Amino acid sequence: MNTYAVKLQDFEGPLDLMLFFIKRDELDIYDIPIARITKEFFEYIHYMQQLDLEIAGEFLVMAAELMQIKVRLLLPPEAGAGQSEEDPRAQLIKRLVEYKRFKEVADAMRVLEAEAMLVAPRGYHDADPVNLPMETANDLVRDVSLFDLIASFQFAMDRVPKRTVHEILRINVTIEEQMAYIVDFFSRRSEGTFAELVIDMRERIRVVVTFLALLEVIRARQVVVRQLHPFGDLSIMRNVA
Repeated sequence: MNTYAVKLQDFEGPLDLMLFFIKRDELDIYDIPIARITKEFFEYIHYMQQLDLEIAGEFLVMAAELMQIKVRLLLPPEAGAGQSEEDPRAQLIKRLVEYKRFKEVADAMRVLEAEAMLVAPRGYHDADPVNLPMETANDLVRDVSLFDLIASFQFAMDRVPKRTVHEILRINVTIEEQMAYIVDFFSRRSEGTFAELVIDMRERIRVVVTFLALLEVIRARQVVVRQLHPFGDLSIMRNVA
């Protein structure tokens, strides 16, 4: 099988991933469990690499920083440091809080902008160039982040039976074949989940290729992905627009 790399625009950064963990697990942002967060952070990087997603260098920098914080927390305090020694997590927590505040302000401004556009739309003018509104990526992936998609992929991979004996098998499966499989799947039903899409697959590589094919089908505007409840299962629907 030929290698296949997926590059996504507007890729969420490492602080977005940290906030994703904190919100999903309802953690205290001022008391981050570093060992737990570090383990999950490395797991997500592993899945990104397995899917050949483009990983920005800042993810690797954050991974190194988390490891450094984890080591500092494990080391005994220096003699004579007393209670004045700074929490190794302090700088990370400060950055997370500031980043979270900026994201909340940006989200609030987007809501205000959308409301303002509904109040007094300017409309089209004869002198304006023809530029009809087009369906954007946000219309195809609604209330779903890349990390939600990876969580769905992780759930599906965990369900694949694990082999105790290593076997080298050549599985002839391509992105194009799995794209056709997904299109056919949703030609027979209007809605489903990724888990339902791969329920009969027993090879991990086939699940990986199917996930990559799903990203391509989303980009081709043939399906819409929604998340009805925060951190709930993803709902994939045939795009009828």
